[in-house]
Amino acid sequence: MKKLIIAIMLTLSLGVMAQTSDSLMTKPAAWTLEDCIRWAKQENVSVKRGRVSVEQQRIAIEEARSNRLPTVSFSTSQGVSYQPFRANSLSVNGSQVTTNVHKAGYSGNYGLSASMPLYDGGQIKNNIKLQELNSQIAELAVHQTLLSIEENITKLYVQILYAQESLKMDDEQIALAQQQLDRAKALFKAGMLNKADVSQMESQLANDQYQKVADETSLADYKLQLKQIMELDGDYDLVLADPVLASEVLAPLPSKVDVYQSALTYRPEIRSSQLAIDRSDLDVKIAEAQGKPSINANAGINTSNNTGGGNMFTQLKDQWNNSLGVSLNLPVWDHGKTKNAVARAKLERETAELDLLDTQKALWKTIENYWLQAYSSQQRYIAAKAKADAARTSYELTSEQFRLGLKNIIELTTDKTTYSASQQQMLQAKYMALLNIAMLHYYGNY
Repeated sequence: MKKLIIAIMLTLSLGVMAQTSDSLMTKPAAWTLEDCIRWAKQENVSVKRGRVSVEQQRIAIEEARSNRLPTVSFSTSQGVSYQPFRANSLSVNGSQVTTNVHKAGYSGNYGLSASMPLYDGGQIKNNIKLQELNSQIAELAVHQTLLSIEENITKLYVQILYAQESLKMDDEQIALAQQQLDRAKALFKAGMLNKADVSQMESQLANDQYQKVADETSLADYKLQLKQIMELDGDYDLVLADPVLASEVLAPLPSKVDVYQSALTYRPEIRSSQLAIDRSDLDVKIAEAQGKPSINANAGINTSNNTGGGNMFTQLKDQWNNSLGVSLNLPVWDHGKTKNAVARAKLERETAELDLLDTQKALWKTIENYWLQAYSSQQRYIAAKAKADAARTSYELTSEQFRLGLKNIIELTTDKTTYSASQQQMLQAKYMALLNIAMLHYYGNY
């Protein structure tokens, strides 16, 4: 990456959606921003959970479509009966008299039935559309999760770069403090400084070392957060690629209105809220269909057999029965359930419209906040850079005058503290501007 802002924009464009490639399975030695995002898209648990939800919704679509098809079922019942007190029966055949005892009996029933909806007020058709909308919303939810991950990773990536540069600055300040302390000790031995002045320099060095420890802790925390999003082990040594930063900190800002209008056309949370309104319209139609008549076609085949009725196959043939019919169900009174269902569905539609307005307002607020932060950071960077340049010149002059004995230790440490603070302010404003400009281009899909 020649410029951090360009690298961020190329990475966060919608063209780099989740991909499966062999390179994703190998951890690079130094992670670029693009590497981090692609790995997270592949491994993040929230993304995987969202993809499972999409697959579940596709099954729901198939279930809704299958309701158009006939329902076919086969049933059978087998029974044995025993009549212990049943009287014997006699049968005469010529000169033969036979006693028959049928105390035990067996019977079997067999049936094949089918039913198919012919008209249901549009419930099946609208339910299919409803499940298709739910599927689109589930896919948008995954898309939104991916964009959220990209945004969070970008913020953490920039914060890590900022923390790493802060550590470099800390090392410079420690080196300067150590140099001044060595000089103060030499002057103390020469009798030109007292012990209090040397202690002051030692305190300054300890303070710079303490600041470095604090910055190292911040860096470790940022890396931990990034590794958690990427689903990397906590003890994994995450090394970021070192980009070359340029003057993009003062790049012209895009218009807030242009960014917002662009975001309205592609942001998944906006599209999802719009689909929620369409889904509410279908809920109203489905609720209204509960009060409409329904017509079903029915067909069936039945037969049976029992002991004492002759040959089994002959019985099944003789008792074979085919049926075909149409049934009509006309709701007359359901205690107002349909009316209340329609009313609730209409209220849900109003809620969906309000949710869309809230989402649009939140999007505008986010974009405006990034724009204000970017503008403010640019102005602070300009002021901080001028302040840092002046503070550096002042410190260098004071340091030389101190060496010549023209300045005391308090003046030296004061100028060093001012110089250190101005550098930190410039560095912070620089990275804040880069990050917020990147976010504006990100939301504007530039």
